[in-house]
Amino acid sequence: MVSKPWLGYNTRGQYRYSDDILEFCVYMGQIGKTEATADPKPMDSASASASADKENGAVDSPGQLDAGALFVLKSRGSWLHCGYHLTTSIVGPVIFSFPFALSLLGWAPGLVITALQALLTFYSYNLLSLVLEYHAHLGKRQLRFRDMAADILGPRWGKYFVGPLQIAICYGAVISCILLGGQSLKFIYLLYNPSGKMQLYQFITIFGTVPLMLAQIPSFHSLRHINLVSLLLILAYSALVVAGSIHIGNSRNAPNKDYSIQGSKENRILGAINGISIIATTYGCGIIPEIQATIAPPARGKMFKGLCICFGVIVITYFSVAISGYWAFGNQSQPTILYNFMAETRILVPTWFLLLTNIFTLVQLVAVTVVYLQPTNEIFEKWFANPRMDEFSARNVMPRLVLRSVSVIIATVFAAMLPFFGDIMALFGAFGIIPLDIILPMLLYNLTFKPSTKGILFWGNTLIAVASSALVAMGALASVRQIVLDAKTYHLFANM
Repeated sequence: MVSKPWLGYNTRGQYRYSDDILEFCVYMGQIGKTEATADPKPMDSASASASADKENGAVDSPGQLDAGALFVLKSRGSWLHCGYHLTTSIVGPVIFSFPFALSLLGWAPGLVITALQALLTFYSYNLLSLVLEYHAHLGKRQLRFRDMAADILGPRWGKYFVGPLQIAICYGAVISCILLGGQSLKFIYLLYNPSGKMQLYQFITIFGTVPLMLAQIPSFHSLRHINLVSLLLILAYSALVVAGSIHIGNSRNAPNKDYSIQGSKENRILGAINGISIIATTYGCGIIPEIQATIAPPARGKMFKGLCICFGVIVITYFSVAISGYWAFGNQSQPTILYNFMAETRILVPTWFLLLTNIFTLVQLVAVTVVYLQPTNEIFEKWFANPRMDEFSARNVMPRLVLRSVSVIIATVFAAMLPFFGDIMALFGAFGIIPLDIILPMLLYNLTFKPSTKGILFWGNTLIAVASSALVAMGALASVRQIVLDAKTYHLFANM
């Protein structure tokens, strides 16, 4: 009897089945062939060990062992660890921009778009997870985004499009986090020394030394404790921002609460596009397959639980910061809400309050930086490490130390040299985050499970992919507009 392939989970964690997918699998002969050749006897310890090795990227031939999978993408984590990784990769200080995004859209459109984007992203990430689990069920676990693209779309897609795009986005995120870390350090410095002479590039260099050391942590799974702390810090600084907004909004010095959208019709349209782009990119991840690779097999259902943890944090933090900040400051909301906490002549909250918020933000940025170093770390291990030798042998430690250090140093130099890199990254993000996180999952799911072209699932996914392509164009337009507006401030090593 042919076992039924699965599509998702019911409320008890059991698999739901699809007749369309069953017909597809029978046609391909995948499931039937597996069962026809299966050995009814239980595996001995050697077979079980070999199976576990394959789950981690090892193959029977020593010449084909994958050091990147063996050393960086170790599959040892639980669904809780997965939730920590997901939360750190998605949620960050970018949430401070939500009140500003709402000021460009208004109450109802802003909150509706925020909620729809949350639902869409959760759905997209879950589809991607189901595709990964399906291929693992067939005996070919895919550990990297480029592996998925190569297996489903063809080798050139993985090698020339998805792989380079993912690396560019992730390394760009590293540069952006180091830049933000330097800006947070400078903010703390100026709180206590307003006339200080230190320049931004000096703070960026100081901040860069921390991820330089943490980059040497060997595997993604080893970051689980750091990412748990990161999750707690996210909750902490979000609570502080909400408390600060409510305090200022109810104080004597509260700004006039004007929720109208200002500017000409053209500027309002462009502002709305910018607001939608800001909200869309705050849900970006780009490393879902790599995070799922850290889960110990069998991985079925664990990613869904991890996503529930992550999006639970997202709902708590995104909406609370957006609503409280926009309520307090209305259309005067700044690109980061912390700037609203300081009036022209004085600070509207206690100094220790701003200090604590920035310290929490600073530490969490370190975790985000290290998480987005993992794709480049994995490539370094794959190219330069020897999988037949111990992970901590001198042969493997020395290239790891040198290459990872050089990677962080280069990112720090770029952050110091291009303090306007955030504007550039917004443009890259429009072309990278939405295709990786929204468009590709829809395409990969339809190609893998082949839902009926007469059904709502196929056309729903297709519609989402097409609409998201329009969102890419909108994000690019908003980013180019912002670059034009800020171009007059651009120069190398600017003290911004």
